[in-house]
Amino acid sequence: MPLNHPITAEWPARNPDVLQLYSLPTPNGVKVSIALEEMALPYEAHTISFEHNDQFHPAFLALNPNNKIPAILDPHGPGGKPLALFESGAILIYLAEKTGQFLPRDPAQRYATLQWLMWQMGGVGPMFGQLGFFHKFAGKDFEDKRPRDRYVNEAKRLLGVLDRHLSDRPWMVGEDYTIADMAVFPWVRNLIGFYDAGELVGWGDFPNVARSLDTFTARPAVQRGLEIPPRG
Repeated sequence: MPLNHPITAEWPARNPDVLQLYSLPTPNGVKVSIALEEMALPYEAHTISFEHNDQFHPAFLALNPNNKIPAILDPHGPGGKPLALFESGAILIYLAEKTGQFLPRDPAQRYATLQWLMWQMGGVGPMFGQLGFFHKFAGKDFEDKRPRDRYVNEAKRLLGVLDRHLSDRPWMVGEDYTIADMAVFPWVRNLIGFYDAGELVGWGDFPNVARSLDTFTARPAVQRGLEIPPRG
């Protein structure tokens, strides 16, 4: 599949025997690059440039019809057959199961990890992203601040949930660092960093989140993953 899939004609694989990542260093994108770095899984990264509308290229749409990053093409998928996969949460679960890392084997802990992964996908990502639009991008010019404030309040609520949860544990599922952490903390980092919304959401009110975020960003694999792939 890697050799005859449409995406490889537009973004050729240097080594078609390793996993191919198509992404950008956005919060959703770096979830997967961080996971790949943490798992030490061989891969190649390809930049899908939003500036060049790569996400709408027919070759990319053949891999992800939803025209979003990230997406992967794994030549060694289940049963030894190639696998094309999109949606960052699905990719994290797949990589964790493929490598046997960062997803607990204990059933209760496994479901706790998936619970917080879904919490990020259904709440943190969409809500923080909308706040970024209304605070940093085109939405900041709207005279009516009610839409912005709606997402500010929801971001505060989610950060409060997260801060209380982290009050007696270092990571989302206790002592073990998991794919749930790889999903949650890039979005928190983006909220107070790239979106510059720390003052807006009262960042100082969430010391436990700040502590875990600092621990997360200090990890060498996280530092590498945050820069992959380079923007093109």
